[in-house]
Amino acid sequence: MLEQIVVDEAVRALRPDFAVLVLIAEGLTNGPGDEESASWLTAAARTAAPDDPHVESWREAYRAFGAKPNRTRPSVDALLRRADSLPSINRVVDAYNAVSVEYALPIGGEDLDTYAGPARLVVADGTETFGDDEAPAAGEVVWRDDEGVTCRRWNWRQCVRTRITESTKNALFLLERLEPYPLERLDAAGEALATRLRAIAPDVEITGRLIGG
Repeated sequence: MLEQIVVDEAVRALRPDFAVLVLIAEGLTNGPGDEESASWLTAAARTAAPDDPHVESWREAYRAFGAKPNRTRPSVDALLRRADSLPSINRVVDAYNAVSVEYALPIGGEDLDTYAGPARLVVADGTETFGDDEAPAAGEVVWRDDEGVTCRRWNWRQCVRTRITESTKNALFLLERLEPYPLERLDAAGEALATRLRAIAPDVEITGRLIGG
């Protein structure tokens, strides 16, 4: 799966500076949010920087494909705006939300076992499906698999089908970067997430791949 994940050339043309660090974690033992995972969110909130230049880069990327970032915010923008009140979801989701806030970085978390074929980032043609009664607009940047769209507007909203639950055993994480975000900081975010996942499941196996950059 890791080597089959692709970023379409149409997306590269839109933002040649885009890079995504893909992590696959196998053998997770997830569970409800607890005191430790809540502490990750609290600590991250103390470092939250809503004015980080990376947030504005994502707003510009949204405008480039016709989205209005004040109405449908990039995920990192939305998280940073409510960093002081982020709810605990489950241990794995708390882990990647905390890293997203701390590093001002969009991070998507997906249940790998619910995927139909590999993930790929494409420009929608308007015929794709997102759930039962919603479809992306033509020209919208989306993550998808063989069954349909898994995340609309690059990293705005994830579908129900692939989201991480307390029973998730194997997960896919997408850490997304635009300039001027340093690749070294992207790598550090990946290490921080891996450390959190190992705290949750010491025997987890984590592999990674950088696409772009």
